[in-house]
Amino acid sequence: MIRPQLRTAGLGRCLLPGLLLLLVPVLWAGAEKLHTQPSCPAVCQPTRCPALPTCALGTTPVFDLCRCCRVCPAAEREVCGGAQGQPCAPGLQCLQPLRPGFPSTCGCPTLGGAVCGSDRRTYPSMCALRAENRAARRLGKVPAVPVQWGNCGDTGTRSAGPLRRNYNFIAAVVEKVAPSVVHVQLWGRLLHGSRLVPVYSGSGFIVSEDGLIITNAHVVRNQQWIEVVLQNGARYEAVVKDIDLKLDLAVIKIESNAELPVLMLGRSSDLRAGEFVVALGSPFSLQNTATAGIVSTKQRGGKELGMKDSDMDYVQIDATINYGNSGGPLVNLVFSLDLLTCL
Repeated sequence: MIRPQLRTAGLGRCLLPGLLLLLVPVLWAGAEKLHTQPSCPAVCQPTRCPALPTCALGTTPVFDLCRCCRVCPAAEREVCGGAQGQPCAPGLQCLQPLRPGFPSTCGCPTLGGAVCGSDRRTYPSMCALRAENRAARRLGKVPAVPVQWGNCGDTGTRSAGPLRRNYNFIAAVVEKVAPSVVHVQLWGRLLHGSRLVPVYSGSGFIVSEDGLIITNAHVVRNQQWIEVVLQNGARYEAVVKDIDLKLDLAVIKIESNAELPVLMLGRSSDLRAGEFVVALGSPFSLQNTATAGIVSTKQRGGKELGMKDSDMDYVQIDATINYGNSGGPLVNLVFSLDLLTCL
């Protein structure tokens, strides 16, 4: 007697379409999930953003890739970009991966000139200086401030750049520098008064990403409350960090979660008589005011100007300077800065 053999071919033909039918919804659900990954909203609603994060390594929150909410920036060699990626910290770029399939990571830009720091060290790029500053903050050390483009050993007047040959060089300078210039408003109480009122105003400019601002000492001394107004209208309370009445210099500081535009200090020894300069500030409390002129001399003695106790040399210019300009920057056309002191 021959036993009948079970044949599985027919069963296989029945199971295979069934398995395929079961897999189709799974694959479709996966594709749908892939397709509906978080993307930028059509309209940004800041009220739906999460609470402002506290970032490590002394970094401040930045706008996400949708320019809507603030997130902690990605540090060097951290993953960046993509629908769910982080923006890189200031000075870093989201670099393409070396191999396909690997994520993009933050790194220093491939292009960028050397920069001289206030510690008299020459850094290969602004990115390298910022990386050193992050390490310095972790160790509780004073970060370096960028002083000028190029090697710290470079001296003398640098050759004229293309901006000095173009007709719109003044407009280019103002557009570049103005966001870093601030209006300093001083508040106090009048005699027998209890309400704070504006009693004095001046100017200043931001020199570090953590909110250090240079101004004149006579602008901020003996005042009860200092308010700093940025070009974009943002207002901050400031505190005096250091003051030198003889040099008439002061450093004040604001605390901001936003990325602050920074200006670089220059050397007055690089100036020449007759060179074009631009003065920016808030004369008569008129913010974002720019005047232009030339350098008359860069070595005008304080005693020659009637300042009996001054042994400093001043830069004399013919640009219009009024009440309220004190503390603002004087800028030449290679974007170097010298502190403006009303003469």
